[in-house]
Amino acid sequence: MRIEQTELADVLVLVPDPYRDERGLFTRTFDAVEFDTYLDMPGAAAAFQQDSQSRSAGGVIRGLHGRIGRGEAKLVRCAHGAVYDVLVDIRRGSPTFGRQQAFRLDDETFRHLYVPPGFLHGFQALTATADVCYRIDRPHDPAEDIGVAYDDPDLAIAWPLPVTVVSARDAAAGSWRQLLAAL
Repeated sequence: MRIEQTELADVLVLVPDPYRDERGLFTRTFDAVEFDTYLDMPGAAAAFQQDSQSRSAGGVIRGLHGRIGRGEAKLVRCAHGAVYDVLVDIRRGSPTFGRQQAFRLDDETFRHLYVPPGFLHGFQALTATADVCYRIDRPHDPAEDIGVAYDDPDLAIAWPLPVTVVSARDAAAGSWRQLLAAL
């Protein structure tokens, strides 16, 4: 597994090295020792406490979601299909505060993201079905949930496909300006 820096401070891309042959493939999607060694933080991988998975139809957008308080760190990967995954840095004082970056996550390369606390996260399913897996470092507390509308004009995220479905919660999310005023 290779670990790469991104344009956003502290966000990492984890790149497995699948073994492929006539049977198909095998890949290790996560290695705690390599992760901890890269971060120079023994035990960092052990902090992940919860695994979740979503399944989305093509064109569906989920997000942009985040958490206030201590936030949450997560590992995000697409186990089936492909997604256009977007992160927005909401950490005041960060050198990349307010910046966004998009990543393609899919079941061909198995690339996945390490997202530290303090980011909005959302994605759009690029294939007929996309399964996204999340490994999160603490239990979910709905009282800490925050969100920004996927179509916020100040963020102007260039979603690659026409939007097919957005949840009522995501459609009613506030604006980037409202979030900034609340931070």
